[in-house]
Amino acid sequence: MKISTKGRYGLTVMIELARKYGEGPISLKSIADDKNLSAHYLEQLAAPLRNAGLIRSVRGAYGGYILAKEPENITAGDVIRVLEGPITPVEGIEEEEPAQQALWMRIRDVVKDVLDTTTLKDLIVHDDTKPQKEYMFYI
Repeated sequence: MKISTKGRYGLTVMIELARKYGEGPISLKSIADDKNLSAHYLEQLAAPLRNAGLIRSVRGAYGGYILAKEPENITAGDVIRVLEGPITPVEGIEEEEPAQQALWMRIRDVVKDVLDTTTLKDLIVHDDTKPQKEYMFYI
């Protein structure tokens, strides 16, 4: 499974909103300027995130976007599914041989586990000195 710029930049927006959680609305333009991204592109990503109930828009002179839930209640998987669709490493696995199907499903399950157990809070308090969970794949 390859995550496109939609998923990557959408997750960037969500992480930045999580960092500022409780401080009021943040404009997408400020995130775009800070991260050297297109504000117009981020606006396009905001609509599905808003429709999914992950962010809320605040109108007005000091408006922008805020998280609709606390950072510990939104996972990377929530964001990726909204912007990228279902998490599947291979399309049409039902046509594969059983052994291959099992492999693709195991890979899918590991990716889902990582995305669904990693919250926005985890991403904003990430510590490079802590050992990360390792996954061993046998092929």
